[in-house]
Amino acid sequence: MVKRTQIRHTLLLLLTALIWGCAFVAQQVGADYVGPFTFLALRSYLGALVLLPAVLWHRHRLSWQDLKAGILLGLWLTAASYFQQVGVGQTTVAKAGFITTLYVIFVPFLTFLIYHKRVTARIWFCVALALGGLYLLSHMTLALSAGDLMVLLCALFFSGHILTVDHYSQKTDGLTLSCIQFLTVAVLSTLGMLLQEHADWSAIRQAGPAILYAGLLSSGVGYTLQIIGQKSVSPTVAALAMSLESAFAALAAWVILGQQLSFAELAGCLLMFMAIVLAQLPDSRSRQPA
Repeated sequence: MVKRTQIRHTLLLLLTALIWGCAFVAQQVGADYVGPFTFLALRSYLGALVLLPAVLWHRHRLSWQDLKAGILLGLWLTAASYFQQVGVGQTTVAKAGFITTLYVIFVPFLTFLIYHKRVTARIWFCVALALGGLYLLSHMTLALSAGDLMVLLCALFFSGHILTVDHYSQKTDGLTLSCIQFLTVAVLSTLGMLLQEHADWSAIRQAGPAILYAGLLSSGVGYTLQIIGQKSVSPTVAALAMSLESAFAALAAWVILGQQLSFAELAGCLLMFMAIVLAQLPDSRSRQPA
């Protein structure tokens, strides 16, 4: 029998995927007005501000491990988010969603190579099923544009972020960890903005709604749910659950931007959902006799 905690945390990761999927639309809108470092800095400051009252109320005593883990996560997240923001402005929403969720494939490989943790055949089958769904969802071709390559780099960095969250989530406070990582991203992105971009306040106002969504929901809520959700879920299963963000990205593009979903794309969403459910089923070897 699957533990209730695992199911609850998997549902939190699915909610994270929904929030992140809708954020692709916001990121593409924001990319029309402001540079990637400007967008990333503003959304990260908002994410940290949203969490700060909860962190102060929680009164968790800040440790060196909290600080080290939060900064490390911030470094991973800065790189991943920067390449994603650059790429999403140069490709379609659905394609960006597909390429980003290639962390579904990268995470098991990195888990095996770095931690030498065995990945079961069932999980590998779920990975293949999810990738098949992602392929149908975006009608992926072998030709990658510059924007596609940027998002591919983003997927690699997100894989490192997922594994780092898995390593520290049991040892640190989730709210504090998330707040520190956003402050780290905000500071690094501000430096990049000052060095490479010119912040135009008129453009920032036009990108305001997109920045607010990305900062308050995608950053402040989404990444916190990820840290909490991964407390009792393996990194591979977590990656599978969060990979549904590509399906939500396509749906958001359909509803908000008027991009139609074909039968193949709808079939892709179904395949991904099946992969997530199958990944949560217990192994027969783990069942105890009554």
